[in-house]
Amino acid sequence: MKTRRRSERYNPNVKNRRELVAFQGELGAFSQEAARQLLGDSVQVKPYPRFEEVFQALKSGEVGAAVVPIENTLHGSVHENYDHLLNFQLQIVGETSVRIVHNLIAPPGVSLRKVRRVFSHPVALNQCLKFFADHPEIERVPYYDTAGSVKMLMEERPNDAAAIASAIAAQIYGARILKRSIEDDRANFTRFFLLRRPNDPAPALRSTPQRGWKTSLVFTTKNQPGSLFRSLSAFALRDLSLTKIESRPLRGRPWEYLFYLDFLGNVEDPKCQKALGHLGELADFIRVLGCYPRGE
Repeated sequence: MKTRRRSERYNPNVKNRRELVAFQGELGAFSQEAARQLLGDSVQVKPYPRFEEVFQALKSGEVGAAVVPIENTLHGSVHENYDHLLNFQLQIVGETSVRIVHNLIAPPGVSLRKVRRVFSHPVALNQCLKFFADHPEIERVPYYDTAGSVKMLMEERPNDAAAIASAIAAQIYGARILKRSIEDDRANFTRFFLLRRPNDPAPALRSTPQRGWKTSLVFTTKNQPGSLFRSLSAFALRDLSLTKIESRPLRGRPWEYLFYLDFLGNVEDPKCQKALGHLGELADFIRVLGCYPRGE
């Protein structure tokens, strides 16, 4: 009996748009692995070149859900997606973390000694600096996507080039892994959000972790001494644990900021409701972006 290729599990050409999950990049991207972790091996995905197109596709109903990266343990936050969360008014319904393993991948017939150029996303290239230090003869070439760089090499077949991407990307496009796990730091994880439109039923998660709930929100305060301290005290006074706080420039109001905040708790909990009510009295603007099971 013939074994199915991994790529056949991911068919973006399904008729029911509500079954499609959008992500940025090409098939084999780490975002696709996040979709699989969240929704199961049979998840149907649709890739888009840019993050904004992913949000637009979900907002318009072209797809039923979307998976986007929000932060990496080494690179930091994906600021563009924080801005899109506010502008597109979509709902966070799940999260997961993907261990990022970077592999050196090339077309069949290309050996490591032949490689003189390596293509990948700039973040991936910068997370493999030890490899490039050990191979000074190899040039780093930025590309828009990790998996997309493998796809491009398999289409163009240069005899001196490789890519940095996931093992799944190598399998999908029929490429060969020359060297596994070349990232500088093994503690390299990216956190992803699962998004849907408000009032749509949430996609069924693969499993619900027994780790409680997390809530994400965004707010602004007056530009006055102590205003942020007083805002955060709404959570401290109720022993609610903050897991992330991120500031982003507030457009149209120079040197003022939006604050994105994650805390452990469910908005249905009276203690959390009191904290949000307290924050609402202090903030100029507040919006809950989502309440979802805490990811692994």
